[in-house]
Amino acid sequence: MSGLHGLPARQRERESSEAEPVPYRPNGSTAIAAGLFGLVAAATSGYLPAKLFLDIPSGFSLGDLPPLTLADLAAYLAASLVLLLGAIATFFRATAGAVLLIAGSLLALSALLLEPAQGGSPAYLAYFRTLLRFENFAALDRVALAAAVLLVLVLAGLPRTFGYLRYRVPVVPVSSPSRQW
Repeated sequence: MSGLHGLPARQRERESSEAEPVPYRPNGSTAIAAGLFGLVAAATSGYLPAKLFLDIPSGFSLGDLPPLTLADLAAYLAASLVLLLGAIATFFRATAGAVLLIAGSLLALSALLLEPAQGGSPAYLAYFRTLLRFENFAALDRVALAAAVLLVLVLAGLPRTFGYLRYRVPVVPVSSPSRQW
């Protein structure tokens, strides 16, 4: 007995059971959020060194700064660059983007933790109390950096993020129609 499509009912059932399952396509929300927070972290990480370099008085050079301060500024700049590259790579669905975001976040956190140690003995409690008073834009910048970096670390490290970045659309082979005699 023929069905609506001109094929016998048994043949239609056999052809429908042989159909390929629809491939799972991962959701990219965590990767996109990690990239966006990575851009925020890159901007906030680059603010401190940029402001310092712009505010250097004439006759003063970077060589006059203590080595620990120079290392901290270099860590902020490197974190900013790595976070920016990681965010861009994540938007282009490269797995290396998430790795760069994680590396940049760790670098920014180390720069934040190195800053209170510049005075000799690290006074972390007094440093973080000062930051959380939000007395100036630099304190707000560091708190925003810490929040963004922690979010980037969590989001970029999720297996869902890596699953989205590794996923490639399967290529369906083009086959010639088979002739049945």
